[in-house]
Amino acid sequence: MTDDVVTRLRAAGCVFAEEEAALLREAADGAALEPLLARRLAGRPLEHVLGWAELAGVRVAVGPGVFVPRQRSRVLVETVLDLLPEEVSGVVVEVCCGAAAVATVVARARPRLEVWASDVDPTAVATARRNLAPDRVLRGDLLDGLPGALRGRVDVVVANAPYVPTGELDLMPVEAREHEPVHALDGGPDGVDLHRRIAAEVGPWLRESGAVVVETSRRQAAATAAAFAVHGFATRRRHDPEIDGTAVVATRPVGATSTSCDA
Repeated sequence: MTDDVVTRLRAAGCVFAEEEAALLREAADGAALEPLLARRLAGRPLEHVLGWAELAGVRVAVGPGVFVPRQRSRVLVETVLDLLPEEVSGVVVEVCCGAAAVATVVARARPRLEVWASDVDPTAVATARRNLAPDRVLRGDLLDGLPGALRGRVDVVVANAPYVPTGELDLMPVEAREHEPVHALDGGPDGVDLHRRIAAEVGPWLRESGAVVVETSRRQAAATAAAFAVHGFATRRRHDPEIDGTAVVATRPVGATSTSCDA
């Protein structure tokens, strides 16, 4: 028997029509399904239609006007968890947090950690407060919105800052271009503008042995690492080929020999 929902999704260009149909039916049935399906057929991201995105097995609330977490960001989660084993307490801050997907997954995996998130966009902040404790989500430009009491106490700063070069935005999928905020995608001429700012501003917030974990691409990893090396960080790169996720890990203290190696 032909599944009308699958047929309509496939006709609209949805590659994973069967999986999407199952998720839409999980969210609504009967007459309530049609409005969700109509929004998806009109080109809205599936995650915005459903109201959530999955990262590392955790469903994170998302909505219109908010960056949709990608599976490649699991590399950020895994790196932070490796840096802070279960028996360790400490402070983690996600900047450019969007829906605070990484912070949310880390907080659930490591309840002993003090996890904060920050974003300059009020829509992102409102959404992030649905995922993380609301008083731990602050509005601010990178680290500017954090309480002064965190200065010198942060163990890990993690960021999925925008890293798409401005000239390549038009190459992104239509869903992203039309339904995600451009400031969450545009990383400047070479895609590394925000990485350079984080590298320049993060030092006073970190513990002496603190680290910064930044998502990037394999092509841009050298430039991201160089941005941190200029400020005295030792750097290494981490790549997960299964999800095509790449991160640069930059560690303190200032004054240590800056190195770069692949891990």
